Amino acid sequence: MELAVLRDDMVDSLEHPSKGVVSSDSVSAAMRAVPRHEFVEDDRLAYADRSFEHEGTRVLAPSTAARLLEALDPEPGDSVLVVGAGVGYTAAVLAEIAGDRNVHAVDITRPLVLDARANLASAGYDGVFVDCRNGAEGLPEYAPFDRILVEAAAVEPPRALVDQLAADGRMVIPLGAGDQSLTVIEGSGDGDADTHAQPLGTVAFAPLLVEGEQSGSIERNRTVREDRERAERARERRTGWEHEWIDWDSYS
Repeated sequence: MELAVLRDDMVDSLEHPSKGVVSSDSVSAAMRAVPRHEFVEDDRLAYADRSFEHEGTRVLAPSTAARLLEALDPEPGDSVLVVGAGVGYTAAVLAEIAGDRNVHAVDITRPLVLDARANLASAGYDGVFVDCRNGAEGLPEYAPFDRILVEAAAVEPPRALVDQLAADGRMVIPLGAGDQSLTVIEGSGDGDADTHAQPLGTVAFAPLLVEGEQSGSIERNRTVREDRERAERARERRTGWEHEWIDWDSYS
């Protein structure tokens, strides 16, 4: 079966009442246009509604991506920031709606940034800007953004991202340490923001990473080293080899 047919079938299933995650014409048309197989190594799985791991990150299932996009409600010409570029698929769908020159994406993991750039170019969206950044810091040189999509969870909305949101902009982010809720942040234009939970049910996303936590990174967090050293000292205490040698003859 041709990949274009599989792509239409995928979107049809996302629009069907049994899932009902695609409801707008813009998201439907964009997901039908973006060749998802350019972002997935196995063509056979490209249009299956399932997630999988790649380079230490989770590639979102099409239904999850659709939920985020519908909550974000992007419009043509919007300036968009994607935090957590991953393989680049979500950025491509946004580029189909807003225009690729209006879409910016960041990821803290350099191999993913390189993959996203290559995938977007192969799919015809090489105008999307993708950079290696700490997502919580956003992309201030291109702010303000009409739409910000965060594909990782945080306990509170990162202050820098709130500050980079346009006065009438919208941010979609999973919030919560344990149970997570997909949350919409509305820009207020006064450096503050109003939040309300989007009625889309709970979500489960990996946490927003900081420098040193990304897959394949050099250990920069000193507590990792300290924990390792404490474990080694505990092991030595069990054998007694950490004690200095006592010359008992000197006490006789």
